[in-house]
Amino acid sequence: MSLFLRMLARDWRGGELGVLLAALVLAVAMVSGISGFAAALQGALRQESHSFLAADVAVRDSRALPDEWQSEADARGLDTASILNFSSMAFAGDEMVLVSVKAVSAGYPLRGLLRVSDEPYGELREIAEGPEPGLAWIEPRLFGLLGISVGDSIGIGEADFMVAGAIRGEPDRAGGFLGVGPRVMLHIDDIPATNVVQPGSRVAYRKLFAGDPEPIAEMTEWLEDELAAGQRLQSVETSQPAVGQALARAERFLLLAGSLAVILASVAVGLAARRYAERHQNYVALLKSLGAQSGRVRLLYASSLVLTWVIALILGWGLALGLQALALQAFEEQLTVTPSLLQPRPYLIGAVTAVVCVVAFAWPSLSRLTSISPLRVLRSDLPLHSSREPIDYLLALGAVMLLMWWYSRDLLLTLVVLVGLLAVTAGGALIALLLLRGGRAIGMQAGSIWRLALASLQRHGWGNALQLVVFSVSVMLLLLLTLLRTSLLDGWQQQVPEGAPNHFVLNIAPDELSAVEGLLQDEGVGGENIYPMLRGQIVGVNGVMPTRESDDGEPRQCSANFTWSESVPENNVLVQGEWWTPGDTAQVSIEEGYAQECGITLGDQLDVSIGAIPITATVASIRTVDWESFKPNFFVIFPPGLLEEFPVTYMTSFHLPPEQKPFLNTLLRKHPTATVIEVDAILAQLQSTLSQVSAAIELVLLLVLGAGMLVLIAGVQSTADLRLRESALLRALGAGRGHILGGVAIEFLALGVMAGLLAVVAAEGAFWALQRFVLELDYLPTPKLWIPTIIAAAVLIGGLGLWNCRRVVQVAPAKVLREV
Repeated sequence: MSLFLRMLARDWRGGELGVLLAALVLAVAMVSGISGFAAALQGALRQESHSFLAADVAVRDSRALPDEWQSEADARGLDTASILNFSSMAFAGDEMVLVSVKAVSAGYPLRGLLRVSDEPYGELREIAEGPEPGLAWIEPRLFGLLGISVGDSIGIGEADFMVAGAIRGEPDRAGGFLGVGPRVMLHIDDIPATNVVQPGSRVAYRKLFAGDPEPIAEMTEWLEDELAAGQRLQSVETSQPAVGQALARAERFLLLAGSLAVILASVAVGLAARRYAERHQNYVALLKSLGAQSGRVRLLYASSLVLTWVIALILGWGLALGLQALALQAFEEQLTVTPSLLQPRPYLIGAVTAVVCVVAFAWPSLSRLTSISPLRVLRSDLPLHSSREPIDYLLALGAVMLLMWWYSRDLLLTLVVLVGLLAVTAGGALIALLLLRGGRAIGMQAGSIWRLALASLQRHGWGNALQLVVFSVSVMLLLLLTLLRTSLLDGWQQQVPEGAPNHFVLNIAPDELSAVEGLLQDEGVGGENIYPMLRGQIVGVNGVMPTRESDDGEPRQCSANFTWSESVPENNVLVQGEWWTPGDTAQVSIEEGYAQECGITLGDQLDVSIGAIPITATVASIRTVDWESFKPNFFVIFPPGLLEEFPVTYMTSFHLPPEQKPFLNTLLRKHPTATVIEVDAILAQLQSTLSQVSAAIELVLLLVLGAGMLVLIAGVQSTADLRLRESALLRALGAGRGHILGGVAIEFLALGVMAGLLAVVAAEGAFWALQRFVLELDYLPTPKLWIPTIIAAAVLIGGLGLWNCRRVVQVAPAKVLREV
């Protein structure tokens, strides 16, 4: 114990143990901090995204849901709400309109807020509860259709309700076009008085559940076992695919960032341990010459590592907690939910990561100190025992793979990143071989500074190979995160671009078409293309009646809204077949997902029914549709001329800023049969969620960039002692400061250029694989980043090398030689 304490005191004074401790603290802080922040932010964003469902989870059925579900939810401490949806006629005086009634219980919505106004398209208010019994909220277009105002009464079935306001936004309304009428929202306790819902009535029942994550997960698992035929469990991923897909991609990115932090932390610990072991070889030789046995030496360094691990764990956890607090403070204004910073898993991951780093990266170097010969006290020319055995590298690789897999829980992501790392390692070894073979011949023909730099590259060939791999891995990981971040943000920006359509106008009569177009132009509202629309049904595919599965699990007919177009619409891409040429008529283009549901393939003969009139057409093309574009899209498109004899209505979409909302009143007064659907509330929710995810990605990227910089510094310092000794020796032999610094600069610049080249190749390969197989995005090469990455790597690594070796021209050579 006395020897152990004296060694620790010596190491602390000399600073050697501090390097390893700093690397372990960095490992714990990076992994715990990033994973904790990512987990907290994911939870907060996911909870906020549940406002699109008005709950954490919901169940939908065409029949009343069992009462025991309520008892089960109460036992788990969950909040619940109930919803009824059905169609009915609304009456006001002599006017009547088919409406979509939504009856909600107290507590609705469990997540999110309702948006209402006191007048049609008036100033919006956000409230947390639905209407009270006896009151009704109606969509703005109903005021014009029924000729009523706020305070008047409307009739639903056998009951009358006072209109208390205009319902402008519901968190769980998808904003689709296929509803049977404008919305009327009532309290669920008023439904018996209407006498509308009878046995056999077409009613949709929904039960909403919300609460803490653990009981919600348990309730979801319980519900999955209880679901009967026709009952459908809903989540934000199924109810809002755009939000679900964005969150899933963001979670994968955050997991990837944390996984890369694991790798960077491991590399930092390995480099620090290697340098620590090299500095202790003479010390171990001295201990052995004084009679210390190998077992005692091993116990000394094992005890040092354990104590270092404990201290690093405490400091790293504290730093991680502060890092999370600072990170989440930046989101205080954007997050409506305050995430918990004390989730145990991130800190457990940090502790396990530190253990693995110590065992797989630090201990192999230190354990090999026991093989140091006592003769090294007398013969300093004995070889250093700093090299790692092949088993060490296999152990390190296996440890990194297990850590990444455990952390990310994604085997494919882990394999893609590891393949990229192996490619970088192989490339570094190849370049080192080329340096060993060609450096001498080139160096003999170069100038004095270049000859000095190239000779150093050739002399330290395998040491430079290690540095090259470290530099390349760091640059590759940072470039890979930058590429993924840019791809995600660009994709989300395209998904909801500035000025995206946020209003749709349907049911435009043909004789009103020119007037509506003129009104939009006069108001300066930029509209999309105007499409004809009519309802039809596919009654036969090669003579066989097709069916598709509905949301409630029951089969239904393949009906859809039809349109016609001369060219491929925007946001549509042909994947099979060809578009028609002018004059073609008996053809049709089908959306890919719809074709799969109805069993339609290219070249099939379709029997189509519009009203009672049959039409036959051949499937000329299959196409994909960007349903997240918030623009008019159709499952079935015909060529012009085939459907023009049928009665049709027209639809379009446009972007309307909030200050121009009163224009909707003008539009509906002049064209009362038109239908206006507002999706700006849905867009606002989606943009808010995506902006928060984007900010999270930016912050995590900055954290990993900082970690990468620290690893680069550790890589430069890994051979610092040897380079300082050689540079001091050169100065003692008469070399000038300019020659020495110039040689160091050229050497590290060359390593930077080669590391940048390796990193660009490996990052692009990993980027392609991650885009295609993990994030499910289209891959596009990024040549505009290749040259800047190589230049940045050269400048950064060259600058770090110069900075690290600056002491050699500032301090007397004799002092440097004595220190190292």
